Amino acid sequence: MQEKYNPFKIAQEQLDQVAGKLELDPITHQLLRNPMHEISAALPVKMDDGSTKIFQAFRVQYNMARGPGKGGIRWHPHETIDTVRALAAWMTWKTSVMDIPLGGAKGGVVCNPKEMSSGEKERLARAYIRAFSGSLGITKDIPAPDVYTTPQIMAWMMDEYETIAGQCHPGVITGKPIPLGGSRGRSDATARGGIYVTREAGRAFDITLIGSPMAVMGFGNAGQNAALLGEELLGLKVVAVSDSKGGVYNSKGLDAKQLVEYKNSNGTLKGFPNAEEITNEELLELEVTVLFPAALENAITEDNASRIGCKICCELANGPTTPKADEVLNARGVVVLPDFLANAGGVTVSYFEQVQNANNFYWDLQEVHSRLNTRMTAAFQSVFDVCANNEVSLRQGAYMLAVARVAEACKLRGWV
Repeated sequence: MQEKYNPFKIAQEQLDQVAGKLELDPITHQLLRNPMHEISAALPVKMDDGSTKIFQAFRVQYNMARGPGKGGIRWHPHETIDTVRALAAWMTWKTSVMDIPLGGAKGGVVCNPKEMSSGEKERLARAYIRAFSGSLGITKDIPAPDVYTTPQIMAWMMDEYETIAGQCHPGVITGKPIPLGGSRGRSDATARGGIYVTREAGRAFDITLIGSPMAVMGFGNAGQNAALLGEELLGLKVVAVSDSKGGVYNSKGLDAKQLVEYKNSNGTLKGFPNAEEITNEELLELEVTVLFPAALENAITEDNASRIGCKICCELANGPTTPKADEVLNARGVVVLPDFLANAGGVTVSYFEQVQNANNFYWDLQEVHSRLNTRMTAAFQSVFDVCANNEVSLRQGAYMLAVARVAEACKLRGWV
């Protein structure tokens, strides 16, 4: 990884940019620049061929001043401790900006789940919990799914934790299957939350959304639901989508449901009818009203920021825009909805799942959507007010709001 695109350095730089605006004292600033607790482990896992493979695993608990840690577990062949640190930092700001009583954490395993059988994945999931269970729990740190982890993997993890504890603890893991205490509305929550804040941004900045073109980079769960809900709730017209292998484009529009069905049936977008092939780089530069970066980090950099063609950039991925690119986009008047606000729908419904688990009482889908809409709308308005009062970008406004809340909690606890 190039040093200038190290995600944790970027997360620290983003914090540094608002520390002066908040007049953070040096000790508080130093505390918030680094994780408070990190754990790593080597996980031995029996493979189907009888061999044993060692997987490197991490859990970073960044800050718990506002409550127990919260954050997903990513399985990726290029996972690094600095990526996990950055994501844990962003989770800290995410739960804070949403005013949820949780802290920020993140986990990761260096592996390629695309090359693993179901049995190998289950053994890896259980090995992860055995290694980290002492640091997890409803009053400590609550994991959730992330890149390449699923509700089924969460079910195995919950079962392993309960086996170790000898008790039922459904709230120790969120993003579970509904029969095991998962929340309705969790599967599309990340994208749905992004759609709600995109709606609010359209209103706040007087940008017409109905009938306007949208593009999605990254066509996994968040990207697929962004396309579906962008059509359904905002009246946006999908003109381009892409995944890691490339994408498809049609200026007249593409049917979101057909795109999702095709990708899930074929494992790729290539060959989708009545569309031309397009690269990820070309997709980012299309003249669209809304762009949803929903892939991995650092998609928008100082090298391509001047060519980004959208009016609203709704960051469904974590860290898709580097700080220098952010400056360019802001100078060009692009409305950037920062990741830890735009994609906070996932952790918000995970929080709802914890609340339902604790009360052993479950909400219907309409109530989940209504509560999520209320939370996302309120969070956007709070960030927008900070921006208006301080003449800063939405990202800086979101950081100022989130960091101020965490700093206040640290001070009230007597840590600084």
